[in-house]
Amino acid sequence: MLRKNIKNLRQNGITKIAFKRLGDPKVIPLWFGEGDLATPEYIRQAAKNALDGSDTYYGHTRGKPALRRAISQYLYNLYKVNIDDTRITVPGSAMLSVTMACQMTLDTNAHAIIVTPHWPNIDRAIAVTGASFDHIRLAQQKDGWSLDLEALTKIIRPDTRALYINSPSNPTGWVMTSHQQKELLELCRARNITIIADEVYHRTVYDANVAPSFLEVASSTDSVIVINSFSKIYAMTGWRIGWMITPEGLDEQMATISECFNTSAPSFIQSAAITALKEGEETINILIAKYRTGREIVMEMLGDHSLIELSTPQGAFYAFPRIKGLRSSLAFTESLLETENVGVAPGYTFGPSNDDYFRLCFAQSPERLKKALKRIVRHVEKYSLNLNSQTPPTN
Repeated sequence: MLRKNIKNLRQNGITKIAFKRLGDPKVIPLWFGEGDLATPEYIRQAAKNALDGSDTYYGHTRGKPALRRAISQYLYNLYKVNIDDTRITVPGSAMLSVTMACQMTLDTNAHAIIVTPHWPNIDRAIAVTGASFDHIRLAQQKDGWSLDLEALTKIIRPDTRALYINSPSNPTGWVMTSHQQKELLELCRARNITIIADEVYHRTVYDANVAPSFLEVASSTDSVIVINSFSKIYAMTGWRIGWMITPEGLDEQMATISECFNTSAPSFIQSAAITALKEGEETINILIAKYRTGREIVMEMLGDHSLIELSTPQGAFYAFPRIKGLRSSLAFTESLLETENVGVAPGYTFGPSNDDYFRLCFAQSPERLKKALKRIVRHVEKYSLNLNSQTPPTN
């Protein structure tokens, strides 16, 4: 019944772990990419007002014109670039935008490259198209992660049509420099490769107000698709709304493909998103301060541990520690959940060569985070005694 590309899909490692104990009050959940603060009241109120005003009908398949204009103004305020709102589409979630970008650029005769470690659903979105793909791994040094463009160039094929890159990175916290964005753009221009730039953590950086964006270096005709989201910057993960920016001249195609995938993003949620863009800067500042504290706690408790290697994240709100000698991140995370009631994501799910890593989200209250990290450290120390046999420790 199923196409081979669908039949071969497998659940990612994050939900494989989380679904075992999802909603269990005994568990400290650090597995998903969200914090423990609810969406701010003023955004929720905007959605309620929209519902009370009967804002419940079909809308433009590419998003409300008022929302697209608000996104354009928001981007101008950040980057001082003029992005015509005809290039902006709000189909639903950012993950839906990624899926659409893959469908737009890839088919069974195409090849794609994923910069990894990466969010695991990216390779699924590419696999569904029937395209083949390779990974180019970020290199880890003591002071952080880096991308080797020379190594990337070597894996480009004549049929390479798309390159997926996420900066700031989930799970590593790597942030791509503007200079390297320019170099990568020139390379992809020359090879006729579309860049799918996932910038959903663009405001979650610790040494600047915003991360460098491909919007600053690409022209309106470059084959670059920039994807962003309300989820991370306004604590709106459950709202499932984001946006994508495509080259100019694709108005009809974007309207049509959006209609095929989702008809339109929920109208009342779009109204709340407009409020978030216009009133949300204080919220962003509050959340960044919270994440910065979380990062400091993680580095203090894990950064110098003899059994752990951990680079300080430059952006996003994840730590991606490596446990020296670990051979199965799935076994480790399952054991941690069972014995310590802490949920983290296994490293294997973030791409090849990550099975000695795990990911945790530090967008938590300091008290809750410290409690979880104490349990993690205790478990790492107990688990390390069993690494030769990989037998999980007992209480």
